[in-house]
Amino acid sequence: MKKVLKILGILLLLFIIAIIAIPFLFKDTIQDKVRYLVNEHVNAKVDFADLDISLIRSFPHASIVIDEFSIINYAPFEGDTLAYSKKIALDMSVNELFKGASEPINVQKIKIDEANIAIKTDAKGNSNVDIAKKSEETSDPEPEEESSAFTFDLDHYEINDSKILFKDDVSKTMLAMTGLNHSGDGSVSGDKIILDTHTHTEASFSLDSTKYLNKNKLQLDALLELDLKNQRYSFKENKALINRLPLEFAGYVQLSEKFTDIDLSFKTPSSDFKNFLAVIPEAYVKNLDGIQTSGDFSINGKIKGKSDDTYIPKMDIRIASNNASFKYPDLPKGVQQINIDTQIMNETGLVDDTYIKIGNLTFKIDQDSFAAKGSLRNLTKNMIVDMMLKGTLNLANLNQAYPLQLEQKLNGIVKADIQTHFDMQSLEKEQYQNIKSSGTASISKFTYASPDTPNEIKIETANVSFNPQTISLDNMQATTGRSDLAAKGTINNLMGFLFAKQDLKGNFDVNSNVFAVDDFMVSDQETTEEVASSKSTVEDETMRIPSFLDATLNFATKKVYYDNLELQNTKGTVKIKDETAYLENVTSTIFDGGMALNGNVSTKAKVPTFDMALDLSKIDIVKSFNNLELIKGLAPIARALTGSLTTKINLNGSLNESLIPILSSLKGKALAEILNAQVSTTKTPFLSNLDNQLNFIEIDQLNLKDIKTNLSFDDGKINVKPFEFDVKGIKITTGGSHSFEQKMDYNIKLDVPAKYLGSEVGSLISQLNDKEANAMTVGIPIGLTGNFKNPKINMNPGQAVKQLSQQILDRKKEKVKGELIGKGQEALTGLLGGSKKKTDSTKSNSTNTEETLKNTAKNILGGFLGKKKKKDTTKTKN
Repeated sequence: MKKVLKILGILLLLFIIAIIAIPFLFKDTIQDKVRYLVNEHVNAKVDFADLDISLIRSFPHASIVIDEFSIINYAPFEGDTLAYSKKIALDMSVNELFKGASEPINVQKIKIDEANIAIKTDAKGNSNVDIAKKSEETSDPEPEEESSAFTFDLDHYEINDSKILFKDDVSKTMLAMTGLNHSGDGSVSGDKIILDTHTHTEASFSLDSTKYLNKNKLQLDALLELDLKNQRYSFKENKALINRLPLEFAGYVQLSEKFTDIDLSFKTPSSDFKNFLAVIPEAYVKNLDGIQTSGDFSINGKIKGKSDDTYIPKMDIRIASNNASFKYPDLPKGVQQINIDTQIMNETGLVDDTYIKIGNLTFKIDQDSFAAKGSLRNLTKNMIVDMMLKGTLNLANLNQAYPLQLEQKLNGIVKADIQTHFDMQSLEKEQYQNIKSSGTASISKFTYASPDTPNEIKIETANVSFNPQTISLDNMQATTGRSDLAAKGTINNLMGFLFAKQDLKGNFDVNSNVFAVDDFMVSDQETTEEVASSKSTVEDETMRIPSFLDATLNFATKKVYYDNLELQNTKGTVKIKDETAYLENVTSTIFDGGMALNGNVSTKAKVPTFDMALDLSKIDIVKSFNNLELIKGLAPIARALTGSLTTKINLNGSLNESLIPILSSLKGKALAEILNAQVSTTKTPFLSNLDNQLNFIEIDQLNLKDIKTNLSFDDGKINVKPFEFDVKGIKITTGGSHSFEQKMDYNIKLDVPAKYLGSEVGSLISQLNDKEANAMTVGIPIGLTGNFKNPKINMNPGQAVKQLSQQILDRKKEKVKGELIGKGQEALTGLLGGSKKKTDSTKSNSTNTEETLKNTAKNILGGFLGKKKKKDTTKTKN
């Protein structure tokens, strides 16, 4: 007995060792098998992170797990991921592990987790799933087909939490399934396989940019019969849900060498009108519990025929409802007299002959009724639209009859009686002569309030006429806040805008008594919670010019309020295109003067830009300085001026999120002219300090007139080209630069007449005649640095002393020389025969005169550069 137990123990130990060792022994075999499959059959980059084998995980079967499996396309889809799966698990018999690399392995169970599959066809018809290697053609008879590296005899399979995308650029079709969970269990019945499947997903489907499904929930429990020998796949018992709409399927799909034969039918199992509401996504219908309905709703469809390169199956899908109604228990009104008669038809099997017919679509809310009918034909090529809309709708009744969950209140009466006929190709090519529209539409007593608008918008009336080629806005009267608007004009391509992704084109005339810009701007104040929550996400809050507009607006406004500015009699033209507003011939009255403006504002780039030519004529300096940041930056000294100014400015730069110029980004040039201005030194430290250091001139009493200067600005710096002007006989030359941060670097030169220096130079000037005295000036250089609030004034009195001394000395020498020449012979005789004493006296007098002049000049300069101003009659009044 002990020997038997010992043998059993040894066998058990060997079995355990084998279970642990076999995965390591055969791991390379399976990896070789995968690589063999890839190299022999796939023309794509296939990779996986790891491959793991276990005999314990799915005992008694062997389990293979492939991690991070991916298939990446080569050209023409270079770099695109065709398929990816986080994990693929395969279960098979242990015997399969002993097969060679070229022998097929039979798989009983497969599980795919977090797969992402993207199947694409480009505009040239290339498909990214065409990755199978093409076998070389030979003249020898074809041998029997080799068995594939993997064969599937599945008992169970499943796909979990996956995504599948089908995108066809030829037919402009897109189907996306997200959150896909699909499983199937197979059983054999004779020569057929019965597959029990369960599917849950969210589906989005679009055709030619029109969305028919948008994350609609789909559920399908289907029992499928697979006749693999005859390639026939039949629907047995099955139930489907589209959102909450139940459908039942029946029929089959059979594959043959040249075509696919399809015979399918589907229908709603009941005719309750709740089926219609169930089609609408839950987010838009709330809970259907307790809702009262009457009438019926049904979907019946047949798809039957052959599908190949030329034909599609014929189809007849009917959606119908007769005299139905519904009412939510917590809402005061209901929707009544609902009639739906819609068909999706194809009677020939040619895809171009598919059409949608809306025979009758009506509903009524309270006393308002609405009706539509028409057709959509030639769907896959040049779709032809023929529609009629007629009715009246009180917008206030909408959320009283249907749970719209609007964040804003709607009120107003909409009336329409419109007929239109057009084809998409004419819209795309802007061949508006082929568009036939007629009728009228109007809205009255419309009010709209929303957190996104500062004030309630009221449209008293708006009337629109539909003409064969254009749509006319005959009249619109609107108000919001302090603003009022009256508009009329034409829209050239409303259908193209709605159906062909074209920019909205039109021409409008807009008039207003008052236009307040802040009536159309949302306040940027945020609560603490809002600020805190916004820190985690970065959003672009820059105001943007709509990219879909291609319009011209001619406007005239009696008063415009923008921030703290008031503009009067503003008129001009704005052309909007490609996210850019072009302003043409804009004129206005502002600051008791005139303004003319031409230029553009663009929000196309991430940072908005502008380029403007601004002409300000005879504007009041005080008002412009107090209200325009641009004037404060360009000419800070204007703070101390009262009077009028004319300037022409050409500038460009960047704008902030509120479309206000960023001063440091400005580039351009300006010509400024002070027409007439009085100076007040008390308003700026710069002039006050300068006034204290110049006692020969009263800056407060200066009257500036007709002074012109040229400015240029770049990278936040304003450069002033040197310019000259005369004040009370004093020639002033100034030039330099300053920044928008008020830092400055200027050089000023004053050419001061000597007579302005008062009695301190009287003894010197008295030695000159009147003409010489009036012509003599002193040049005083002044350097200005620091900033306008705390200026640093640097003057060079030594140079002025030297200049003044030299001028007086030169004048005296010339006078002495003239006297000598005038006396002629008398001077010559004195020099040749006179006594030595007289000669010494003459030399002494000359030396004393020069020293006297120098000392006197020093005293003079010290007086008017360093002393306080005197209040006596000797100072020249200015």
